[in-house]
Amino acid sequence: MNDPSAATKPLAPLLARGKRWDHLELLERIDASGSISTAASAMGMSYKAAWQAVESMNNLSEQPVVERQTGGKHGGGTRLTPYGRRVLTAYRRLEKERERVLAALGQIMDDFEQYYQLIRRFDMKTSARNQFLGKVKSVRHGPINAEVILDIGGGDELAAIITEDSAEHLGLAEGMEAYALVKAPWIIVTTGDSLRTSARNRLCGTVVRCQEGAINGEVVIELPGGKLVVATVTNESIHELGLEEGKRACALIKASHVILAVGA
Repeated sequence: MNDPSAATKPLAPLLARGKRWDHLELLERIDASGSISTAASAMGMSYKAAWQAVESMNNLSEQPVVERQTGGKHGGGTRLTPYGRRVLTAYRRLEKERERVLAALGQIMDDFEQYYQLIRRFDMKTSARNQFLGKVKSVRHGPINAEVILDIGGGDELAAIITEDSAEHLGLAEGMEAYALVKAPWIIVTTGDSLRTSARNRLCGTVVRCQEGAINGEVVIELPGGKLVVATVTNESIHELGLEEGKRACALIKASHVILAVGA
């Protein structure tokens, strides 16, 4: 008979908690202590980060999952709503069932983890045309903003400037996977290598598609590593720059226009 513990070893990274805050654990601790401050302290979170997490969960829910209590003999506090407790119970049951299924699949396929990670990447949907998966090369923290350098492969990197709160919320650290999202209208296209701009990111390659619309057109630039950058520019700009298939072009992207995301 196969050893179940051996079969689940390849899945350990999938089942272990990441460095990002576990919102469900936060809810459990709030429910147990009646205090968001106590719950945050027990998890090593700042009070501000805990409240931002709670507000985000409430905004994403049809009904509040957490509510404030004011007054009373205990001087107020925070508690889960009945709806919030049902959400918590349902999620923990789902989590246990998920672990059971992953362990079973791990026994059947030795390389299941590899394909599972790839399948999860297909689940993300956003309105941003440009989505790059990469690895965090460095994170430089500041009092308000953080600078994150993401290696997207093929020798190309993207620099992103995000708030320090966002960097903390995402749990960004060197070596972890992250997604860079950039909307096509935010990209400036140029054909001149000597052009100096304030844009931190410069991704150069070859135009593989250039399609005009009624007013704006879509320009697709293939980078040396095979990644594609999609930009929306005016038809006038396409003509002025002489953009066409096979022409060298560069995509300029401001660091503040790069949105970072991580898998759940």
